[in-house]
Amino acid sequence: MRGDQLQDRLQYASGVAARYAGSQADVYRPTRPYNPLDTSNRLLRLAAFFRPLGGGMAAPVDYATAKWQGVFDASYTQPGDFLVEGQRIFFIAAQQPLLPVLCVRTNRIVSIVRPALQNSIGANSYGGYSAGEASILMSEWPASVLGITGKGEPTAGLPTDQTVPYVEVLLPYVAPVILSPGDMIGDDLGRSIVISTVELSDLGWRITARLATT
Repeated sequence: MRGDQLQDRLQYASGVAARYAGSQADVYRPTRPYNPLDTSNRLLRLAAFFRPLGGGMAAPVDYATAKWQGVFDASYTQPGDFLVEGQRIFFIAAQQPLLPVLCVRTNRIVSIVRPALQNSIGANSYGGYSAGEASILMSEWPASVLGITGKGEPTAGLPTDQTVPYVEVLLPYVAPVILSPGDMIGDDLGRSIVISTVELSDLGWRITARLATT
């Protein structure tokens, strides 16, 4: 059996398993950097279920689990698609040949902006961030935003200071957006988060960011 035939059979088998063990999920395919779950991006509805990486079903997952294995007929989907199953939202990070589908469960809705640079040399009236002058890169995107245990920095070095926490953000890639350190993330909890490092791979964006403090 050729590789493409085997891939087709595996996808069909996953679809059959999902029809028996899963539930219906709506698939959205974003075409622009704004509001990926808009009804205009809805592609289809299919049976799906999600389980921890490695296939284990003997123990519950903990609260820091973002990566899941998606079980559904992946012949209709591609990396970057969102699957909405009830209250849960996943995006497809990878559909590698003959391997399980890697999905990321989201827990926040984020928007990303790029602060405007000063447009004059010398003294400026204000050198900080101005929301009205920022350019919107992405808006209303479901994302995984989880704290990084043990990573932080003091605010001013005083004994009573709390450390500034860091988070890891996982997002699918959408053309033509390219993110950079210094871009700012706002989430549905009202937090402002400054991107420290950003990496784009075949799995999408992996971002390390620091909560902004005043």
